[in-house]
Amino acid sequence: MSHLFKCVILFIMLCTTAARDFKVGDHFGWHVPDPTDTSFYTHWAERNRFQVGDSLVFEYENDSVLSVEKWDYFQCDASNPITAFDNGKSILNLDSAGAFYFISGTAHHCSRGQKLLVEVMSPQHHPVPVPESPPPSLLAPQGITPSPMSPSPEAFSPVASSPYDSIEEDSASIMLSSSAVMAPFATFLVVLLLAL
Repeated sequence: MSHLFKCVILFIMLCTTAARDFKVGDHFGWHVPDPTDTSFYTHWAERNRFQVGDSLVFEYENDSVLSVEKWDYFQCDASNPITAFDNGKSILNLDSAGAFYFISGTAHHCSRGQKLLVEVMSPQHHPVPVPESPPPSLLAPQGITPSPMSPSPEAFSPVASSPYDSIEEDSASIMLSSSAVMAPFATFLVVLLLAL
């Protein structure tokens, strides 16, 4: 009976993985990159692995962060954001796999490199390289409106219900994800069989 109890505890520990909060730009925060490092956010995103359930924390002063469609990201077009925040600290939950696009809402900041493309993986996938610029096939001829190619607005959930709602400043929430249950479950079965 003691072995069975230990196996159940082991199974519970393996099944729950804490989601992570990523401070965008690390200690630099959300800012206009140095002119010699306009790929700052591309490199930052490549150094991290984002999974469903993780959160992005944008910290900034006298700026904003906009979630935009793919086309708007590559064109630095802030005129039609999915969501917009300007409160100094914005936390966005990544609740589905796929690409997410963010730009600064301040004029000319995006064109100077203040934009972020994040590829969110399901727990069973491996990272995919993120392109720095759009492939030629994504550039539409003038006069043709491109169709949106990014996740719907429901693809992530902002913590605030509108750009003007306050977001908890000291948010240190740990979210539990059970999306990686199969591997721990298999481990549990093996341990259980060995214990019997």
